[in-house]
Amino acid sequence: MSQPRIRRVTGSLIEAAPVRGAALHELARVGDCGLVGEVIRLAGDRATLQVYEDTSGLAVGEPLGLSGQPLTVQLGPGLLGSILDGLGRPLPALAGGTGDFIRPGTAAPTLDPRRHWRFTPVAAEGAEVAGGDVLGSVEERPGFIHHVLLPPRVSGRLASLSAGEFLVEEPLGRMEDGTALTLAHRWAVREPRPIRRRLPDDRPFVTGQRLFDFLFPVAEGGSVAVPGGFGTGKTVIEQSLAKFGDADVVVYVGCGERGNEMAEVLTEFPELLDPRTGRSIMDRTVMVVNTSNMPVAAREASVYLGMTIGEYYRDMGYRVAIMVDSLSRWAEALREISARLQEMPGEEGYPTHLANRLGKFYERAGRVVGAGRPERRGALTLVSAVSPPGGDFSEPVTQASLRVAGALWALDPTLAHQRQFPAVDWATSYSLYLEGTAAWFEREGGEGWAAMRRQTMEILQRGRELHDIATLVGPESLQDGDRLILDLARLIREVILGQSAYDPNDAHSPVRKTYRLASLALETYRTASAALASGVPYDQLVLAPVRRALAAARSASMSDLEARAAETASLIEAIKPAGRAR
Repeated sequence: MSQPRIRRVTGSLIEAAPVRGAALHELARVGDCGLVGEVIRLAGDRATLQVYEDTSGLAVGEPLGLSGQPLTVQLGPGLLGSILDGLGRPLPALAGGTGDFIRPGTAAPTLDPRRHWRFTPVAAEGAEVAGGDVLGSVEERPGFIHHVLLPPRVSGRLASLSAGEFLVEEPLGRMEDGTALTLAHRWAVREPRPIRRRLPDDRPFVTGQRLFDFLFPVAEGGSVAVPGGFGTGKTVIEQSLAKFGDADVVVYVGCGERGNEMAEVLTEFPELLDPRTGRSIMDRTVMVVNTSNMPVAAREASVYLGMTIGEYYRDMGYRVAIMVDSLSRWAEALREISARLQEMPGEEGYPTHLANRLGKFYERAGRVVGAGRPERRGALTLVSAVSPPGGDFSEPVTQASLRVAGALWALDPTLAHQRQFPAVDWATSYSLYLEGTAAWFEREGGEGWAAMRRQTMEILQRGRELHDIATLVGPESLQDGDRLILDLARLIREVILGQSAYDPNDAHSPVRKTYRLASLALETYRTASAALASGVPYDQLVLAPVRRALAAARSASMSDLEARAAETASLIEAIKPAGRAR
């Protein structure tokens, strides 16, 4: 049989023939340089491949070599702290071998093949094992136990298993059928890893941001879309969630973002300290980096790579948060590839299967019982930024995300320009996890959490309506009750929901602190309303000291919170001036 050769080159797409026996999504080495490509269309003996690397200089007639396997990632100890490109190649290793720019055709293993890991077995020789069973463990990072799992499609009787120090590809045991067992195994990135069953969305992913936890919570294992235009704070939000979110492992996917922005992330992330351990947050982070100047096909693969790594740690029983910044760049890659394939375009040129692909990606998030023994419960929470052109939320990527995401955190450029963080528009945002997580918040936050949220939302919405009226006629023209709502809505927005990333006591807010601050703000509203009802004019209400006290309580540590709250409560009681009633 003659060797397949390149017949046509169109950007990142190449066409080769004669190709026989190839499978869809099979990897191949393209050209004399051995570029990595993937089969995306088969027609007779012709195959169309998308190439994950720069095709400059690729010529017609160069050879094509099929690999017989899809795009896979090597999963095992050593992933934490790594910085990978969209194909799973470690960027520091590539930079060491090729310089600042990746040479086409360069290969590098995901895991360090020269590093030894001390393995402690837990499975017994002669036992019947199945895919997902825990064979043993290694300490991947100080205090972080990496469970070594039997690959999902392997089962049978365990013939041998040894303790000691091993390389990631060195056999540490065998099955009775001769299958060698190693610390690492490979998995196709486009295929969801198997699970035993899904669990209900009854536990929140606690973010440490009052606006999210109080008004628009996301369940552990849920998914949230974060659309916003340029400069609205998407990256800052994801960095805050990576640092303070209630997750054991963070996977950050920089998909098609500007090189200078990703350079900032790569510089700042190692400097962030994990508040739980005091060490660098990179100790529990995996970064997948694919900037806008990298080949567009690798951008399309990067989100699947990050999701697969997240599923791997989820299967160990860990809580994983995956941050994707942004899905719009991933969708643009789909659009470019679809156009070169001459497929029928959908809305705004995106492929007609965009919503289907997005839905399948979002569905890989979840809180589950993993396959194998012993039983392990893990969660994979997806936070995906969306970058709609011009901040237009009616564009296809945002709308397709809203159909499948469980929560929406819509970023408002007006709030961002007012230095409000997080700059979330509470009138547009929503969460479908309110009912499922209500019992947890009532138990861990405080009694009446759901009722407080409803009242807070009513004040904010009424405050927005009154703000528009006050802009036209002036706040002094409003009735006293409306002026109070307008002032309280501003207090809630700026003092209660707003947070300072530079204040160590305010950058992260436990749910008990969120509950206490919100309850004080609502008590202020009730006391002031009662004063107005008794005949006290609005201008005579003593609100300024309460506002200052709430701001001080917001910056208080948890150990000082109750003392600050007591001071604020005494000032709230003094809102109504003695002897001033009409």
